[in-house]
Amino acid sequence: MAEFFEMPQASPTMEVGTVLAWKKAEGDTLSPQDVLAEVETDKAAMEIEVFDSGVLLKILANEGDQVPAGQPIAILGSSVDEDISDLLAEFERIKSSGGSKPAAEPEPSAAPAPAASPPAPVAAAPTTTGLTPFSWAGKTVDDSIMEMPTFTVALPTASPGAAPLPAGKVRSSPAARAAARAQRIEIGTVIGTGPRGRVTRADVMRHAAGVPAMVAAAPAPAPAPRAIPLPTPEPGDEVIPNTNMRSTIAKRLKAAYSDAPVFFLTTEFKCDAMVEFRTDLKANGTKVSYNDIVIAACGRALRDVPEVNAAWAEDSIIQRAAVDIGMAVALPGGLITPVIRGADTKALDAIASDTRSLATKAKDGKLSPTEYTGSTFTISNLGMKGINQFTAIINPPEACILAVGGMAQVPVVVDGSLSVGWRMKVTLTCDHRVVDGALGADFLAAVRRYIEQPDLLS
Repeated sequence: MAEFFEMPQASPTMEVGTVLAWKKAEGDTLSPQDVLAEVETDKAAMEIEVFDSGVLLKILANEGDQVPAGQPIAILGSSVDEDISDLLAEFERIKSSGGSKPAAEPEPSAAPAPAASPPAPVAAAPTTTGLTPFSWAGKTVDDSIMEMPTFTVALPTASPGAAPLPAGKVRSSPAARAAARAQRIEIGTVIGTGPRGRVTRADVMRHAAGVPAMVAAAPAPAPAPRAIPLPTPEPGDEVIPNTNMRSTIAKRLKAAYSDAPVFFLTTEFKCDAMVEFRTDLKANGTKVSYNDIVIAACGRALRDVPEVNAAWAEDSIIQRAAVDIGMAVALPGGLITPVIRGADTKALDAIASDTRSLATKAKDGKLSPTEYTGSTFTISNLGMKGINQFTAIINPPEACILAVGGMAQVPVVVDGSLSVGWRMKVTLTCDHRVVDGALGADFLAAVRRYIEQPDLLS
């Protein structure tokens, strides 16, 4: 049976994907794990696979098109001669309604009847598979469409003449709909906490377990007109369209800069012992960079001062059990933060191996979502670019980010005598809701201990 193939939501922050290339043509036969297309998400380029055998009947999105997550990009079927006219008509309705299935027209009704208690919901008849069809608010829902139909909800009004409330709609991810079917839950009863109120799989499982959802506050009123107008291109200017990655960076960092009350702590480390330590490792054939040593030092320091390995959650502070450090990697279109898992327990040579592998994947655009999401602390190192000191913006929802400057030989005074020593400045950006000044200083003292006594990392 022919069905839509949707743009997948490859990461929690992805709202739109760009079709980079189709790897199959219309009419091609598909086998499980065949690569159907290459898609650019908000983080990286990734290959999209199919999970069942079939045929690519119709391509609905051209290369270069930006498509919202959950909107159809192709039609797959079991044979080349399947009739897909209904699906094509449905796709046109989806496009004309801005990506969601239009609401059904209300049927004419007779004169209002006397008020009566609402009838008990009637269960839908089982299908030939024995499963109850997926529905919401009494309407059958096509579970291949991300955006749910719009229905007018009759709620009690303040007076008989009051106007009905505006129609609402339920947005949900494919994983959420599958979980709802498995749990036999009407997805319309689940409170969504995803982007724009989207119901996620976690929301469904939370609902099934009876755990209340933490719902974000109502959106603030529309902002006042900009005091500073946006720039307009002049003759000769080059206009470079924003990529998905650049747009996501702008949204997340603007939110972090606006929402988190931050302060900065700067200190200088003595690095003579670290230079000697790395020289010995190199002589023994172990390839370790100074950045690897900083990551290892921060991992141990987060284990020693776990209060920094945390995040703000409005009604609580979540102290993370795992120490997963993100390292900022510069890309032509922005940056990405691959994650070193278990950095507090991992050996230094294992950290070095991970950083090389992840940095290569990042620059090739081949990172999987699990490799760049879920960090609990981030390090941004610009020392190799000749930057002595800088401040960094927190990577939400983390509480801190460490900005690492370049290491250089400078004049120092030791025991009253002038000499030369290796020094490196770092600046810790702290979310004051989670980390106070004394706690941030304790963390930097722990990092200092491992940098200035690197044998402790062995």
